[in-house]
Amino acid sequence: MTQTTETTDPTRTTPRDIVLVSNSVDELGGITSWSHQMARLFTERGHKVQLVGIVPTPADRRADLGDDLPYRTTTLYDTHPPVLKPRRGVKGRLDLVERRRRAVREAGMRREAAKLTTILRSVRPGSVVIVTQVWAMEWVALADTTGLRVIGMSHESFQTCRASSRFRRVKRYYQDVDRMLVLTREDADLWIRQRLDHVGAMPNPLPFFPDEPSPRTAKAVVGIARLHEEKGVDLLLDAWSEVAPRHPDWVLRLYGSGEEEDALRAQSDRLGLTGSVEWMGRTDDVPGALRGGSLFALSSRGEGFPLALMEAMATGVPCVAFDVAPGVREIIEDGTNGLIVPPGNTGEFARRLDELISDRELRDRMGERARVDIQRYATDEIVARWEYLFALLDR
Repeated sequence: MTQTTETTDPTRTTPRDIVLVSNSVDELGGITSWSHQMARLFTERGHKVQLVGIVPTPADRRADLGDDLPYRTTTLYDTHPPVLKPRRGVKGRLDLVERRRRAVREAGMRREAAKLTTILRSVRPGSVVIVTQVWAMEWVALADTTGLRVIGMSHESFQTCRASSRFRRVKRYYQDVDRMLVLTREDADLWIRQRLDHVGAMPNPLPFFPDEPSPRTAKAVVGIARLHEEKGVDLLLDAWSEVAPRHPDWVLRLYGSGEEEDALRAQSDRLGLTGSVEWMGRTDDVPGALRGGSLFALSSRGEGFPLALMEAMATGVPCVAFDVAPGVREIIEDGTNGLIVPPGNTGEFARRLDELISDRELRDRMGERARVDIQRYATDEIVARWEYLFALLDR
């Protein structure tokens, strides 16, 4: 069996209510960026959109969304629910403290799911609930979705999900939704082999397309990522330690913050990279950060459909990326509009960076091709695919 790919449809948009449900409505990260981008795009098409988050975001992880959102946002919990310990053996099942914590959490889930039911009862019949993360689906599953179409999404690769606790939850909570969406055709086929035959592929839309691309004249390699183990900044530093001595006039410019920052700075110092790595912190001007570089490096250990790659290519910056997901291979055509490296191979990553740093003509050719190729994910195309899916679910 092959997967369904949501494609374009010439039919006129039917205005409807759309409720996007996520773990949080304002946590820094790709899912939040995607959710608010889609909310704006759907609103511009005449739909009435609400964003619902399950839990509030800690202050140090909160994105600045501004005060002019053209749609409503709601968070169910005032404080985060109790975190549960895994039950191990008879002793774990008999742990009275943990049993009480579970009882409190389950009662809280039912209470907050009732709030979600109230929200869902206020929308028009035939409207759509899009659940961006399977953890949030646990509350949607407790709510009353009668008369609504429910779409469950996985924004990570099949292999990344399979290696996590989310794998069983996806199979459990998404088995009865109207459609499950993943980011690539390759991942959809893998999920179908798990006996989920309602899976389709829906790529992310291009986050932006700047009028002015990077001139690719700055002697800087740019990385934009949360400073967390999954994003592999430690691997990038290892690779850069091989590149920097050969190109002392170039710098690695890192944008982002996170819990691993101190450890990564210490690693940079141990590798002798002081002065060769610039720690820029968080940025609200991603296009500007990318225009200030000539190369982009994606060193993640796991990805879905990386927005950072799309942003860099839209800015005309050629990319070097680890081959950690079908999404990377779908965005980059290796050797044509960017370079792909086997996962975790820092020596090869360094070699490919060196190749682009040493060859201005190659950088320009790949950057220009990347800017053209990435337009296949233009927002109009992706929104049209969503409209086709909505019409399909109405049948």
